[in-house]
Amino acid sequence: MNDVLAHLDTLRRPRLLIRAARIGLQEYRRDLHLRRLLSCGGTWHSGKALHALIELEETLNLQRREGAAAYSACRHVDILIAMMAEARLLRSTEVADAAEPAP
Repeated sequence: MNDVLAHLDTLRRPRLLIRAARIGLQEYRRDLHLRRLLSCGGTWHSGKALHALIELEETLNLQRREGAAAYSACRHVDILIAMMAEARLLRSTEVADAAEPAP
C-alpha cells in the first residue's frame, strides 16, 4: 500500500480544489460517501477503495485540464475528500499494525 500513498504524495492539483477538499474532510462519512461515489453496496477495504478513487480522480483531472463540458468541480472535490479520508485511514491502519507486538 505504500506505493498508493507515495502516489498520492506526488499529486499536484490546484490549490482551490485541495483547500475545498480539506474543508470537506471534516464532514466525511465513509459509509455514505463511498456508497455514493463508488456505487457500491458492500464494504470496501481502504486500500481497494483508494485505488478506485484514484482512477476516478485521474479521469476527472483529465477532464478538468481539457476543459471538458462533462467536468464537475463538485464531484472532483467529493472524490478528493474521499481520497484524503481513505489515505488517512490507510496510514492509521498501517501505523497501528506496525505498533502491535509480535506474538
